Amino acid sequence: MTQSTTRRLTLTALLVAILCAFDAPSVQAKDPLRAPCVPLIANDPYFSVWSNTDQLADSFPVHWTGIINALTSYVRIDGKAYRLMGNPTGLDQEVGKLPQTDVAVRATNTTYTFNGAGVELKLRFTNPNLPDDLDVFSRPATYVAWTVVATDGKTHDVDVYFDASAELCVNTVDQEVVYKAYETDALDIMSFASKEQPILQKKGDNLRIDWGRFFIAVEKGVASNVVASHHAVRNAFINDGKLPEKTDLTFPRKCEANWPVMAVEFNCGAVGEQAVEKRLILAYDDEFSLVYLGEKLRPYWRRNGMEALSMLDLANAQYADLVERCNKFDADLWERASQAGGEKYASLCSIAYPQSIAAHKLVELANGKLMLVSKENFSNGCAATVDILYPTAPIFIVYSSELLKATMTPAMEYAASGRWKFPFSCHDLGTYPLLNGQAYGGGERSEENQMPVEETANMLILFDVVARAEGSAAYANEYWKILDSWAEYLLAKGLDPENQLCTDDFAGHLAHNANLSVKAIVALAAYAHLCEMNGKDVSAERFRNKAEEFAKEWVKLAEIGDHYKLAFDRDDSWSQKYNIVWDKLLDLNLFPAEVVEKELAFYPSKLNKFGLPLDNRADYTKLDWEVWTATLANDREGFDQLMAPVYEFVDKTPSRVPLSDWYFTSDAKQRGFQARAVVGGVFIKLLEK
Repeated sequence: MTQSTTRRLTLTALLVAILCAFDAPSVQAKDPLRAPCVPLIANDPYFSVWSNTDQLADSFPVHWTGIINALTSYVRIDGKAYRLMGNPTGLDQEVGKLPQTDVAVRATNTTYTFNGAGVELKLRFTNPNLPDDLDVFSRPATYVAWTVVATDGKTHDVDVYFDASAELCVNTVDQEVVYKAYETDALDIMSFASKEQPILQKKGDNLRIDWGRFFIAVEKGVASNVVASHHAVRNAFINDGKLPEKTDLTFPRKCEANWPVMAVEFNCGAVGEQAVEKRLILAYDDEFSLVYLGEKLRPYWRRNGMEALSMLDLANAQYADLVERCNKFDADLWERASQAGGEKYASLCSIAYPQSIAAHKLVELANGKLMLVSKENFSNGCAATVDILYPTAPIFIVYSSELLKATMTPAMEYAASGRWKFPFSCHDLGTYPLLNGQAYGGGERSEENQMPVEETANMLILFDVVARAEGSAAYANEYWKILDSWAEYLLAKGLDPENQLCTDDFAGHLAHNANLSVKAIVALAAYAHLCEMNGKDVSAERFRNKAEEFAKEWVKLAEIGDHYKLAFDRDDSWSQKYNIVWDKLLDLNLFPAEVVEKELAFYPSKLNKFGLPLDNRADYTKLDWEVWTATLANDREGFDQLMAPVYEFVDKTPSRVPLSDWYFTSDAKQRGFQARAVVGGVFIKLLEK
């Protein structure tokens, strides 16, 4: 090897290292945790696509429900095709994978790295879920970018291919789809839509969207694109490096009939030491997102009359700025979480962030109030559920009190409407996407199977959190009469709850629930603080005194030797007391220090390989509550001891679904639930400071 060749290789290696560091969302070489399912598109409960295999090219991506939403990508290097994403069959020739060497999951970026045939290729999905910019946060657009650079000192002819199936715009593949092309001054745009367009006609859990329109947008003059059958277009690229000149399909047609895809091909030219980037935008315009008490609501980004094509133009124009902002957001999150709980904790937060955000939809009411509506994915499909927004809250407490309030407003406007007749908070607003009144437990007309103490205490605690974050009780004052009646309810019912459900309703009814009692006591003290902020000193003193009195009584009722009971009448029992974390975080000083010390000393004796069971009744647990319980520890050693098996679950679970929050601690298998917003609760450790 000559000296000049050696110098070229050394320079190339240096440039590659610099480019990789610039392009990557984080300096981490390898993620400390393997995401059970990797976020690709993370926008809302309908536009949500994931990879459930370690290698992106081992399978087609799936909707969070597990139904295939096929995205496919190839690269041709010096005339030879390699697979990057998806695993199509039945092609003219078998196409091997370009070796995947890494995948990095960050809050707003997922980046796959491939190395082979003399090049390094990065495939990045960017979801700009930036909480400080609601126009961008609500925008249903994901950037997909390919960055390729030579690694061997030579130049290589490189072409990149991508296609997306019509599966992304139907609930079931027997539905008919139509195709339409658009253009703006800056973009060439392709789109699929269902023929029928049943806007907001279905409600339920295991559903995909079948109204609105799915788009692929590319800048003019940088790519060729076509709609065609999957085999025809993929074979054309693999064999010849070019797309067919025109479609081989007629529309409307069933999605499953010769599988129509929209395809894009980028000619990267001769790629050498200078990195080449190609990109496109995937977007979904649902036109109408939700029904709230009979009113059809458009997505927030459409509120000023913006439509899909102008949204795509804006997304394209802001690309460079948003990628820079997303990289900074990801790096800041990683650094902050690492300082709080270590790099595995930072990895957990990064995995949880896109999932939690994508389980919500942002809309605006006619009165101008924001609503960030959650969907209980693979739980029961309920919308704006109060005992979902409570565990989810830490992610919004960390990043945006406006978004936290927006999760609470649906329930509060419902209560203020007069339709909700009970002296406690509702559970939900209906089944997503139709928020026409509570669906759970008999709905508006039944008190049976409600969660009165649970939901009421959840709301009072979070109202105090908002007031502390904003330095004002203004938001609480909008609903003060309602909150006051709820506080009175907890005075009467909170210390020793009757036989009722709590948020862990899968475990069934439980009377005298000690952890639920803790929540009610904390909520009374939280309400007392709200009264104090409003200058209502008499009420503040009354509720604070009762909270302190109840806390002392709680110790007597719950104590049993070296720990505290699951229920006051069950001597041979124990449970995680995760609700007491707010006594610490809000500095309420209700419970003696020895209560937490005793519980934390007891929990290690009950740890299993993959976590701490929820209580003595079963070996399953809840991911969010485990992190809340670990946050009770006053030092990193105590936190790490309880979190170590949690990290093992995340890293080793055989259930390849968007992070389940309900799993077995013995074998790490999913017990139920996936892709739920509540994983935002893992951010609670960041609230300590």
